[in-house]
Amino acid sequence: MIRHQFLYIVLALFCIDVQAKAKKEVGPGSPPNIILIIGDDISAEDIGIYGNKAIRTPNIDKLAKNGLKFDNLFLTASSCSPSRTSILTGRYPHNTGAAELHTPLPQHLTYFPELLKKAGYYSALAGKWHEGENSKRAYDTLLVDKGVNGAGGEKQWLSLLKARPTDKPFFFWLAPYDAHREWSANDEFKNPYKPQDVVVPPSLVDTKETRQDLAYYYNEITRIDDYIGELQAELKRQGIADNTIIIFTADNARAFPGAKTRVLDRGLRTPFVIQWPKGIQGQGESVDALVSSIDIAPTLLEVAGVESPQTVQGVSFSKLFNNPKADFRNYVFGEHNWHDYQGLERSVRSKDFLYLVNERPLLTNEGPIDANQSPSALALKKAKADGNITAYQNEIFLSPRPAEEFFDNRKDPLQARNLIADPVYNKQIAALKRVLLQWKQQTGDSSPKALTPDWYHRENATELPAKGQRGEMPGQSQNADRINHKGPF
Repeated sequence: MIRHQFLYIVLALFCIDVQAKAKKEVGPGSPPNIILIIGDDISAEDIGIYGNKAIRTPNIDKLAKNGLKFDNLFLTASSCSPSRTSILTGRYPHNTGAAELHTPLPQHLTYFPELLKKAGYYSALAGKWHEGENSKRAYDTLLVDKGVNGAGGEKQWLSLLKARPTDKPFFFWLAPYDAHREWSANDEFKNPYKPQDVVVPPSLVDTKETRQDLAYYYNEITRIDDYIGELQAELKRQGIADNTIIIFTADNARAFPGAKTRVLDRGLRTPFVIQWPKGIQGQGESVDALVSSIDIAPTLLEVAGVESPQTVQGVSFSKLFNNPKADFRNYVFGEHNWHDYQGLERSVRSKDFLYLVNERPLLTNEGPIDANQSPSALALKKAKADGNITAYQNEIFLSPRPAEEFFDNRKDPLQARNLIADPVYNKQIAALKRVLLQWKQQTGDSSPKALTPDWYHRENATELPAKGQRGEMPGQSQNADRINHKGPF
């Protein structure tokens, strides 16, 4: 009897140990390697797998066909560093203490790569790095590309993969400057894009200058795609492709008027494709569920068997890997804070509707300086002066702007018709207003009177006397960087 009791105890302890390991190891087998590729200033609609028939992105498309394509993954900001710091921490921009462009992250927050590093991962960054000095601790290796000319970051990808320690899993944060202005890929291809090849979005006027601008932009995207192909080949050569997660996404929309810095879909909807042969069933499917970029950090931590800290406001969407048709979020939220110019907008989006608040309605929104001084922007300004512009294109020049906007995404995917005054939608508008207010209150968002001012002239981009001055950061008065509430989900 005593012997049998002993065997039962041993068996029970064994089962408990197996169950504990099973909970820790979400992914199949050993922890997966993780490669997160974050393109710079790229819109979802400019990737082949998302419907652009003119652009060549065979390797990104292949990732989606061998994995999953997310159709409704939204950034928290269409602005470089606020978007990246949001991904790095799993927090909304106003909760990072770095809601504005080029603001460093505080030391007290946790960055998800440092947790992977502590869990035994080799962690490395190659390319663009402007999340602040404190984020250095998240990486064993930091290969910073300080320029925007050329593909310095991408050229380090293969050497990093070859030189990594092979006795531990790895995490790579690969941050190419492509497709950030100024264009540098124009002469690198045997078959560069011609102006007649491109697709001109309805937010831009169809001129030779705009088409050339887009052709140069396409070159940058295809250059990234080429390097992704080389990366995939090296993973196969090393025999580690099956248990390596590769993600391609972007930090914000294209640097053209009407896209970058906007809280509309054309600013916040981002490409997101993920390949993980050992961990994703139903390969080649599309995920329609709403997902926020703050959900990336907890997802990657979970599949690596690492617990998310309390500071993470996002939620893991790993269940979608094996059930791509499942629902996830009810809402995603967006912010527009200072980026070269003063701005303060907030948005909440459900599957069917988008509601936004513009707290600086007297200010135009022509995009950041790289967008509003581009050849495409100059073509828009000329068309406006000539009276040859559509209402959709003219929207960036409005002053005053609507203080509130509401769109029916089902009937108006371009979000061209503001229905805020339509009584048919009173119920839906009121509901999203309540959700947005709840989010602001629970997460400690604020609306400072003394925001960071314009640093440049909005028309000619000359430097203003206020350049270098900073105002009060949204969330600062509420100590939002110490608030961990997730807000409505």
